Formats: sequence, structure tokens, C-alpha cells
Amino acid sequence: MIDGVYASDEERRVRFHVLPAPDDAEVARVTARVARRVVRLLERRGLGPHGDPDEADPLRRAQPGLAELYGASVHGRIADGPRAGHRVTTLGEPIDVETSAVTAGSLCASVSGFSLHANVCIPARARRQLEKLCRYAARPPVATERLSLLPDGRLLYLLKHRWRDGTTHVVFEPLELVGKLAALVPPPRFNLVRYHGILAPAARWRRDIVPKSSVVEAGDCPPHSGCAARSAKRKPPEGQGQQEPHIPSRPRNYSWAELMRRVWAVDVLECPRCFGRMRIVAAIHSAEATRRILQYLGLPSRAPPIACASPDSDSDEQVIF
Repeated sequence: MIDGVYASDEERRVRFHVLPAPDDAEVARVTARVARRVVRLLERRGLGPHGDPDEADPLRRAQPGLAELYGASVHGRIADGPRAGHRVTTLGEPIDVETSAVTAGSLCASVSGFSLHANVCIPARARRQLEKLCRYAARPPVATERLSLLPDGRLLYLLKHRWRDGTTHVVFEPLELVGKLAALVPPPRFNLVRYHGILAPAARWRRDIVPKSSVVEAGDCPPHSGCAARSAKRKPPEGQGQQEPHIPSRPRNYSWAELMRRVWAVDVLECPRCFGRMRIVAAIHSAEATRRILQYLGLPSRAPPIACASPDSDSDEQVIF
């Protein structure tokens, strides 16, 4: 969420106006409105208490196993195995809580299971705070240092903070833990990041407020034999002044090279010798031609053999999930 709104002035320029921080009452009202509208939306789609989930839920029809895992995780129950349908085993001192009550305070609110946390604000250019928030959002689902193996083969997980009902530990069978981790897998073709308002993909003013990426071209490194890298600085034609560089907007989808750079921090289109930009000359799909090229370059031309997934019978190593 941004801490303000965009509006156009008399010259049709988009300006940003900072809004004051919300108070506890506003956060509580927004949470109650979200809870009320989500419940109405589920009822309209036939997913309410009186509807038929098998007919209304497309995920249950397309991916019944995944839908069963989701439903069991939401209700805190086991989806598969000998204890299917039972509640998850928890340890701690029980505390009676009222889940339907409205709790508010410190810009946080919880209404009927819907919670809203608005107490974190990152100022502009606060890179350290932004990195901390990104690390928190990208943390793994399970902290292995808090996961231990009990003598009976079950897995004990220590919670970082005590739950509102007093739970401090959760006990799983190995298969039950795998089922809970599988429930974290998003459905097929499901977007994990959603943008709304002026940041939405189809917003009319989005092009005016999203920063544009600069052009990445080859540097002044001298080209070597067989390299087509050229200097980025080009002299303008005679009779013309220096032209402003063209800064195109980023395409809708990332290229394969950009994805490799973002995920693996490897620029596959950078020449390792002169650090200039390389370009794709041709895409070779013939297996015979690919084999001959790899053999000419002295590289292996066959895929590595597939090893057996199960350990040897005489091996002492055991893999516990």
C-alpha cells in the first residue's frame, strides 16, 4: 500500500499527495468491511455454509487433492494418512479465546478470522528497512533449527511465538508435515503478487509513475576476434546536435535472459572476455547439429545418467521428511 494518492493538476501532470497515517478505528473499520464483503462474495459464488463446494469450486474439480490439502490446513486438520480428519496435535497451556470478537490496537485488527496489520511503514529510500521486510516475506515456511525428531519418529516443531490459544509446539507425523508443506504450493496459474489501484497493470496512469528502465548497451571495451560488441557512444550525424537517449519502457513479460539474471544473478548475454552485449544469431533445434557443435567445442554431448532415487540397501544413510 502506498501512503498517499495520485491526482492530476491543471497541467494534467500526475502529482502525489501524502495522506496522514490511519488510526486504530480506521484499521478496524477496514478489517470489518473486508470480512463482510469476502463472506458475501463466497455466498454469491456458492461457497458459503449452505452451498455445494463440489459444484462451485473449480479447484476442487480440477485439483481435488490440492483442494483437500487447502481445506484441511484452513481447519487445522490432517488431510491424509491414518489420522485423516483429526485435528493437528498441539502442546501448550490452553487459553479460551473468542475468535469472532473484534480486537484492535497498534494499527492492527482482527475480525472473524480476518486480520489487518498496518503498523509497518517504510520511508522513501530506506533500503535497510525494505530489505528486512523482503527477507521477512521471503522466509522459508519451516525453520529447521526449531524442528526436532522425537523418539517415536514424530516431528516436534517449536513455534517462535505462542499462539493466542496457548499453543507452543506442534507435533506431526512425517507424512502430515509433508501434507502441510504441500498446502503452501499455490494453485496452477495463480498470481502470487497482486497490484490494485494505480499500480494495477491496466491502470491509465501507471505508465506515468512507474520508473522506466535505462538502456543496457555495450561499454567501451575493445572487441576481440569474433565478438560483435560495439561502443555505446555513437557520434550524431553531421548537422544534428546531441540527441536525447531513448529510454523504452520495460516489456510486459521478462525475457529468458532477464529471468536468468534476476534468479541466478548471471548475465548470460554478457561476453566473458570483453563484457560487451551478445545477441542471439540462431536457435538450433536439431539434435544431430547440437551434438556435432558440442563435440567440436570439446563439451559433453550426452545427458548425465539418471541415478536411482532410492538409497542402496546396504547404505546406513536415512532420509527423513
